[in-house]
Amino acid sequence: MPSTDLLAPGHRTCAGCGPAITIREILRAAGPDIIICEATGCMEVTTTPYPESSWKVPWIHVTFENAASVASGVKAALRSQGNNHTQVIALGGDGGMVDIGFGAVSGALERNEDIIIITYDNEAYANTGVQRSGATPYGAATTTSPSGSASAGKGEWKKNLPMIAAAHGCAYVATASPAFPADLSNKVKKAMSMKGARYLHILSPCPIGWQSDSSQTIQIAKAAVQSGTWVLYEIENGIFKRNFLQKTKPVKEYLAPQGRFRHLKEEQIAKIQEHVDRTWKELEILEKSGVNLLKIL
Repeated sequence: MPSTDLLAPGHRTCAGCGPAITIREILRAAGPDIIICEATGCMEVTTTPYPESSWKVPWIHVTFENAASVASGVKAALRSQGNNHTQVIALGGDGGMVDIGFGAVSGALERNEDIIIITYDNEAYANTGVQRSGATPYGAATTTSPSGSASAGKGEWKKNLPMIAAAHGCAYVATASPAFPADLSNKVKKAMSMKGARYLHILSPCPIGWQSDSSQTIQIAKAAVQSGTWVLYEIENGIFKRNFLQKTKPVKEYLAPQGRFRHLKEEQIAKIQEHVDRTWKELEILEKSGVNLLKIL
């Protein structure tokens, strides 16, 4: 990894902020010849309090709903200038990409815009009070899916945006984690080397929203992968490949350090474990089949 940081210190993120770690790793891998179009969210408000900015690359703040659309326009402007080397990255949290900006993301993927779309996923609207998002996992307590006598946290499974992106037919889709920086870096570099629409989805723990110790961010991110709760994979030209092939921890060990799951009963934890095991097996079968998803999705 290059030693030069393109995100300057002194920003206002929380201690142990997973998205801040993730974005530092993204920028190190991508290098300076990029333009970032970032949706409203945690990493926007904490890195650019007027008149300051922590970004050492060209950066544009856009609204929650249109980061991918603005990135498409910026790429068109560069193309009209004869600039075919600068990469344009649409960046946002799960609120800006999985939910509010989902239509713009889908449109850019469907048009096969020559941009990279990246979601840093902290699994809630952390910037506005930790409300439930489409990326919030089953059972997690948020301010709009609280735990209590009438509710046991979110009752639905997490929206699978990487597979939705793959269904649009884009050439490259990948999941990543800041706990595996070499894997994350390789995927960013691979996306940078390709043309057309590319999508990366990076799980980025939030100590505030996840109610976890700020010193444990990377350990929790690693446990997500080791338990199979977050699967590292890439889909290149329709071919699915996992990048971490063994589950070495039970789901319970991933959930335990997170206060947002402390209310779960054993039967709910078992339900999550069963879901993780089933998904893992299905992805294993998909990988072994060698089927080209571009031909069937």
